[in-house]
Amino acid sequence: MNIEELNKQISNSSLKFKSLEGFEVICESLVYEIYDLYGRNTLLSMLYQIGKGPGEIIANRIKEKYKKNEFEILEAIEILLNELKDYYSIQIRDIEEHDHMLRLIIENRCFLREPMKDREKLKFGKAFCRINKGYFEEAFKQLIGDKIKKIEVNFLNNDEVNDSCVEEVNFYYNGSTFH
Repeated sequence: MNIEELNKQISNSSLKFKSLEGFEVICESLVYEIYDLYGRNTLLSMLYQIGKGPGEIIANRIKEKYKKNEFEILEAIEILLNELKDYYSIQIRDIEEHDHMLRLIIENRCFLREPMKDREKLKFGKAFCRINKGYFEEAFKQLIGDKIKKIEVNFLNNDEVNDSCVEEVNFYYNGSTFH
């Protein structure tokens, strides 16, 4: 067989690649190869750090755009989520204010949800979702600054009816109460 005949046999004229499916396969493989080679803690740390970098970038863009270095919590939430509408659809289910913290319960439908659905090993709220955790914790930390001492984003459950993850976002105040 010559090259011309071989190329006819392997030609793909459609050029409509299944990019999302390819991304799904690579992500699943990446997660479990790191897990197998380096262990759970390294995997979780790496995925968190992968999200943290872009979280810092978006926070800096917002600071520059609004010409401010610090935002109030709810202001930061509104601005950040409006900036991210191409990647996230988030709705707030509940807000609880305590002396030491503000707790939000949210529904989060993110850009990772579709690629994860068909991958047997990738589960909602597990390792791969550490990317979002790192992203949001860093972005909020950068936007809110010294008003908070700690931010936590925690997966609560998968809401199949609303096709979203239910999560809590905790903002721990720096001091006994928030001013």
